[in-house]
Amino acid sequence: MHKVSQFRWVVKPNAEKVVHEALQPAIRFTKEQCLDLPEMTYVTRDVPLSPQQQKYYDLIRKEMLISAGGEYITAINAAANLNKLLQLSGGAVYSDTGEVVEFDAGNRLDVLREVIDEASHKVLIFVPYRHAIEIVSEELKKNYTVDVIHGGISAGKRTEIFDRFQNKADPKILVIQPQAASHGVTLHAADTIIYWSPVMSVETYLQANARVHRAGQKNKTTVFHLQGSPVERKIYKMLQEKVDIHTKITDLYGELLS
Repeated sequence: MHKVSQFRWVVKPNAEKVVHEALQPAIRFTKEQCLDLPEMTYVTRDVPLSPQQQKYYDLIRKEMLISAGGEYITAINAAANLNKLLQLSGGAVYSDTGEVVEFDAGNRLDVLREVIDEASHKVLIFVPYRHAIEIVSEELKKNYTVDVIHGGISAGKRTEIFDRFQNKADPKILVIQPQAASHGVTLHAADTIIYWSPVMSVETYLQANARVHRAGQKNKTTVFHLQGSPVERKIYKMLQEKVDIHTKITDLYGELLS
């Protein structure tokens, strides 16, 4: 493939022929053909933004409208602004100076606890942003046993945490940055997945869900989407429809501003 921008790659004209020849002889079976797994269902929980979050969400969107005024919006600018709205929806935003500004995410935390208490087995909580991971984990540690994995956790430490989650009674909850554990890890001790806020990659989303929905899973699995803002609703919809968000980033940005 050719890389044409930070988020977009395009297929070379002869790519299909090259790949086909490289893979011969070959045979492919899908996971569905090989495994008889319990059902995986998807549930959306609407979580109103707090008045503080709504106020600043509207302010940021207004600033975006002003800056967009007749100018061409690049994919990079669109992605940065969408990330800011997603961060705000999740309770914390990086300022221009790199500091973390926290917002009232009490409504979301209340619903998160409700879903955890409904779960019959262990729970995975996917939180895309590092600053939000700290908010969620510190709050949950008041009532539950919790471990955390993000990009700053070493490979050796991650292995210890995964083993403890799979084979010990505690922790009940594993809070994970999706990009740090979306491939090659088995976590079917859990039967509940909760997205604190959506990821921006279909591949990351599908692979993260597959940590639970894989060989050895004996229980029905439920994936919960917590959503409270228009940007979250649109991205969750795109993820479930397997739409490549990065190729549609400017379109999505335009929809949110229109």
